Amino acid sequence: MLRERTAKKKLERIDILRYKSIDDTRDRLVKRIRDGSIITRFEKTPLPTKSTDVVCPHFLELKWAYGCPFDCSWCYLKGTFRFRPEGIKPVIKDYAKIELHVREFLNVETSASGETSLPPEILNSGEIADSLMWENGYKPFSKLIIPLFESQKKHKVLFLTKSTNIKNLLDIEPHNQAIISFSLNADKVAKKWEKKAPSVARRIEAASKVAQAGYEVRVRIDPMVPIYGWQEGYKELIDQIFGKFVPERITLGSLRGLQSTINGTKDKSWQTYLGEKSNWGKKIEFTHRYAMYLILMRHLKEKYDYTKISLCKETIQMWEKLKSKFESPDMNYKKIRCNCVW
Repeated sequence: MLRERTAKKKLERIDILRYKSIDDTRDRLVKRIRDGSIITRFEKTPLPTKSTDVVCPHFLELKWAYGCPFDCSWCYLKGTFRFRPEGIKPVIKDYAKIELHVREFLNVETSASGETSLPPEILNSGEIADSLMWENGYKPFSKLIIPLFESQKKHKVLFLTKSTNIKNLLDIEPHNQAIISFSLNADKVAKKWEKKAPSVARRIEAASKVAQAGYEVRVRIDPMVPIYGWQEGYKELIDQIFGKFVPERITLGSLRGLQSTINGTKDKSWQTYLGEKSNWGKKIEFTHRYAMYLILMRHLKEKYDYTKISLCKETIQMWEKLKSKFESPDMNYKKIRCNCVW
């Protein structure tokens, strides 16, 4: 990574680096805006080199808040925020600061050397907070952020959520620069480990309404867990989704746990499924993960002719094995099109 220096006044508080991507290309990208407290690049996963390394692109985070009200048993925020007095209790940042940093990002066009403008990016507002957790607050986040992104046609904001608080989304026009991604799971899995979140059926209904309103809607089925009867449970989930709407993209992920997450959780029942180590914590054993992905991908293809599928934090080995069984341009980890990227 080579740091670019610029004399342009408007870029003095913006870090732009030349990044090497998973496919070995190099692009000029924003690393952070000002101190990085609002906009910063997620770089915790190194570029994969070994077959056992996980694949995860370095997307931009929009860190408008901390925490989540749903308290899922395996939530990695319990490890991330283990030293915060509030724990995972939602804390909203200063809106004036959020708006300032977002406007500065959206106004970046060219470097002092006259290079072409930066490529379009998606800013993920749901990495360390549920994106819709403040929709019933005094100033809903959606009403602040969507109009900001609608002021231009290049970059988009991603909402990742388990919430059904979609009223404000349905009222906002236009919303061409916003993507809404719903986190879903098999019903039995959700009832056991996502107890404070809305039911899966209610989440799907909310996603359907948002899709009908014209938003780009993605689905993240993660973490998949091989509980008893998982085959039918996850097939039923797919049927529920497609009975209501067709997602623009589906990202699959399996149960995993960083050591900090494992140490920070009270309900440790889910950890019995973890039997393999990776450079991103413990995972379900390879053959079980492979079986879950393959059965779901085949169900999507055979019943719905749907192939817009990607994987979240999976190894090169898994990508390659699935690619050999499932023909799709999206099964190329070097051209990954998962939930958090374009």
